[in-house]
Amino acid sequence: MPVFTIDAAAPRRPFPHYWETCVGSCHGPTALREDYRRHLRQCHRELGFRYVRFHGILDDSMSVCLRDRDGSLRYNFTLIDSIFDFLLSIGMKPFIELSFMPSALASTGKELFTYRGNISIPKDYAEWDRLMSSLTQHLVDRYGLEEVRRWFFEVWNEPNLAFFYEGTQEDYFRLYDHTAAAVKKVDPLLRVGGPATAINAWIPEMIRHCEENGVPLDFISTHHYPTDDPLWNSGMSIEEFFANLATDDTEAERRMTAHRRGVLTIMLKHAKEEAGDYPLYYTEWNSSSRDTDLRHETPYSAAFVAKTLIDNAGLVDVYSFWTFSDIFEENGQRPGEFHGGFGLMTLHDIPKPVYRAFQLMHGLGTERLETGEEQGTVGLVATCENGMMQALVYNHDVPENPPAPQEVTLRIKGAEVSRAEILRIDEDHANAYPLWVAMGSPDYPTDAQIHELIAKSALRAEPLPVDNGEVRFTLPTDGVALVRLF
Repeated sequence: MPVFTIDAAAPRRPFPHYWETCVGSCHGPTALREDYRRHLRQCHRELGFRYVRFHGILDDSMSVCLRDRDGSLRYNFTLIDSIFDFLLSIGMKPFIELSFMPSALASTGKELFTYRGNISIPKDYAEWDRLMSSLTQHLVDRYGLEEVRRWFFEVWNEPNLAFFYEGTQEDYFRLYDHTAAAVKKVDPLLRVGGPATAINAWIPEMIRHCEENGVPLDFISTHHYPTDDPLWNSGMSIEEFFANLATDDTEAERRMTAHRRGVLTIMLKHAKEEAGDYPLYYTEWNSSSRDTDLRHETPYSAAFVAKTLIDNAGLVDVYSFWTFSDIFEENGQRPGEFHGGFGLMTLHDIPKPVYRAFQLMHGLGTERLETGEEQGTVGLVATCENGMMQALVYNHDVPENPPAPQEVTLRIKGAEVSRAEILRIDEDHANAYPLWVAMGSPDYPTDAQIHELIAKSALRAEPLPVDNGEVRFTLPTDGVALVRLF
């Protein structure tokens, strides 16, 4: 039975809400939709996200760079302006991922996803340079230099995967060099970084390339998912790893996705060592890398996120969850209200348990109290702000080894506590997915059903007895609880 002592009189440590700096979303055109904007307003208001990142700002569907019949290039930044105007109007800012290649500049016709992002290198780097400097200058002219200096320019997305980039590492470095030079030509204080790789890759190589060649590099960005663990831990190349998988489909799936508990923190600490003095930004992460993983809909993801955010505190500068909404079109909009999508919210505004985990984390203070180490599958963080102590507690393990329910005791030291309340996320609390299944899993829920599902997803405070400075409660499998102490 885990017993934690919360010492309100001990020295406190900072608890920065680093995960709120940025959140991810689908490709650029979705940011023109009213439902996307409604979801983002809510996430900014309730979860505290300040920047948003998305793919495909340069795709043909954004009409940014097209070629006229006479062969001349035509720029049009109207749709970008619409998105950025909206972000600023609600108090957010863009984390600009410069991708993918406009077909007018592309060297080949290689494309990805249903929205047909081109993944080739430029056929003419001078034309790419002009687009980058023209776009950057336009943003400075429209929004002001002081504002744009607060933004981030990230070059491409996961160029170490052939699916996302047709070129080699050397080709990516060349693309980065040209892009960084074009952006810095407008203003040397604008922030540019990369390599935006999957699986924590290319960090030492990126730093070495930039330092040896005098190329500006303001931050390191990369991505990871726990399901990357088998490949990352193998030390193999992607090609070698897949060549060595078992031929049996079930065994291959297990070997591709089975991961260690807390692996994202293991990966992050390694990446931080590699990044050295450079700011380290993770611009994608989630509890798995599949957009049909039903664990995204359940308390499992809430417990995973709570543990990960607590474990990684103080280790990373930006930690951008992928994504805030199931408005997501990489493989076409998936059918079904709960289809395993990456989002914190379903297509029709229903918060998932993981949304509620972010909501509870957002409500924590920024000064961390001493609590001791994780015990078994249970861990916590306790904070104090404006005289209110709160403890967020999780019960998490990997999917292959679900944790047993735990009886948790919190002992309060150094402060008088007369009453307490608890807010829960588990199978029976703040979890709309089982109700949707009981409704018959409707692909197109009615307004009445949506209203009922949103109500089922809500957090509700319940009184918790205080006995001689202690509170006790049961934390179910994959449970998360916030205890407020008064």
